[in-house]
Amino acid sequence: MMQSPDFARLGPPALEHKDLLFLFEHFPAPGISAEEAARRVIEQPNLFELLLESRYVLDAMLDKSALWLDISPKLFFNVVLRRTLDGSRRNPAERRTIHYLANLLGLFTHADRLHRIQENEEESYEYLADLVQAAAEADARRRFLVLSHIGNYALFLAGIRKPWIEHRFKFRNRPVTFDYYCAMGRSHYATAAKHQLADIYGLRPVFAQLAGRFDYYRGGLEKMATQYLH
Repeated sequence: MMQSPDFARLGPPALEHKDLLFLFEHFPAPGISAEEAARRVIEQPNLFELLLESRYVLDAMLDKSALWLDISPKLFFNVVLRRTLDGSRRNPAERRTIHYLANLLGLFTHADRLHRIQENEEESYEYLADLVQAAAEADARRRFLVLSHIGNYALFLAGIRKPWIEHRFKFRNRPVTFDYYCAMGRSHYATAAKHQLADIYGLRPVFAQLAGRFDYYRGGLEKMATQYLH
C-alpha cells in the first residue's frame, strides 16, 4: 500500500509520548498512577475521548502558572477544538474529523507546509486559482492530493484567517471574497471524497463531513482562533 500523505492521520495513536504523559498526569481519579491511567485508556478507547473533552485537561493546558507546556500542537488543537465546536454528543464521524483537523492544524503551524501540497516539496502555492490549475494538470494520485489541499487550505484561511481575507477584499481590492473561500472548500472536499484514494486512506467520511458541515467546522476554527490563538 502506498504511503499515506501527512494530512491523512486520523486517530489518537499519532499523539506523541509527551502528550500521553501530559494526559495521564492529569487523570482525575485520585490515587491513580500514570501507568494505571495508561492501562485504562488502552482497555477503554472511549475514555481517551472523554479525556480530550474534559474541562480539567483544557484548564491544565491554559494554566498561566505553568511556565512550560510540553505537548504537541496536535493535542492542543484536539482539546481546544472540542471546546469551540458546539456538539455535545459526538458521533464517531465527528470525532474522526476533529482528529483530522487537529493533525492538519499542527502541520499548518509551519508556514512552509501551509503553502505546499505535500511536505518537503519545493513548489509552493498562495492562490487558489493556481491550485485549481495544478489539479487540472495532475495525474490521478496527484489530483487527489491537490483537491484535498484546496479543501484544507480554504478551510484554514476561512476559519483561522477570516479577518485577513476580509481586510484584503475591502482595503486592498482583492477580488476573492470570504464566501469564495467557503465555496471552494466545500466543493473540493466533496470532490476529493469521491476519489478512490479517499477510500484507501480512510478519508471519505472525513471529507464528506467537512463538505456537508463546512460552516460548522469553519466556525469552530474561527472561534478557536479568537479565544485561544490571538
